[in-house]
Amino acid sequence: MSFLFASILLSVGLLLNFRLFPRFGVNTFQAIVFNYPICFLTGYALLPAGQSFTIDFGQTWTWLALGLGVGFILTFLLSGASTQRMGITATSLANNLSLVIPVCFSLFVFGLNGRPFDVLNYAGIALAVVAVGLSAYKEKEEPAEAIPGEAAKKTHRLGTGALLTLAVFLCYGATNTMINFMNLRYIPTTDKTLQVTLTMVLGAIGAGLLMLAVRLVQGKETFQPKSLVGAVTLGIPNFLSFYTLLLALSAFGGNGAFVYPLYNIGVILVAALLAALFFRERLSTANKVGLVVAIVAIGLISWQELAGALSL
Repeated sequence: MSFLFASILLSVGLLLNFRLFPRFGVNTFQAIVFNYPICFLTGYALLPAGQSFTIDFGQTWTWLALGLGVGFILTFLLSGASTQRMGITATSLANNLSLVIPVCFSLFVFGLNGRPFDVLNYAGIALAVVAVGLSAYKEKEEPAEAIPGEAAKKTHRLGTGALLTLAVFLCYGATNTMINFMNLRYIPTTDKTLQVTLTMVLGAIGAGLLMLAVRLVQGKETFQPKSLVGAVTLGIPNFLSFYTLLLALSAFGGNGAFVYPLYNIGVILVAALLAALFFRERLSTANKVGLVVAIVAIGLISWQELAGALSL
């Protein structure tokens, strides 16, 4: 359980980084690109004594891991943009409600526990979608001078930010599903976790440096030294959050239907609390309802697994 708690705190730390980058003039894109070499060095330093990292291109899982690494950086870029535009709470909700995707795969495709969905599970999925929409609902204040004779008022809208939130939801769901699949298929014991994880990070490094090189050549980007500082503060918790989540999955027999609900509820609650305390993020009534609906949805989606674990 300690691995799960650690993963929750480290994951929230990533969102805090994204929120702080604009304040300190850190280029978010460059920080994300350079954070993956930091991730690799962090993982390499954690290799057990006598164990070295090698990459075997003859293995199917190697190519899957490299491809998943590309998905990592794309998802991370979306998460950074969403955090800065929509806020920590909304991004956290979209990110963590994406559990409906790996949970469905765990129960239907991977066959863990072989339990069919009941009406409560389906209600949870429906509520998760509703919660994502509510989290993206923003208030826009109309200036008083724009409406002669009237005081400033607030209007509600979804806007293009809703598409960004939806993209975070879908991309995190897809990558977490693949993580669960690789954990079940290729990481039966914890001694192989770092090898697979480092291979994934290499895929992200390659994709990120290629994207940066293209933007530099096109003149759309100039190197900013501050991004290296951001890469360190982002890269270390980034790797450790993922690594501890894999260890938590292994500790619970790869049962994503149990681990992901606890992980996601924890991240949502901690992220919302810190966003309110340190960044004074103001939530509309719709956002607050979405926060509550999200927690209810997560509980309904995997109530069988949670109830079974609590009865042990």
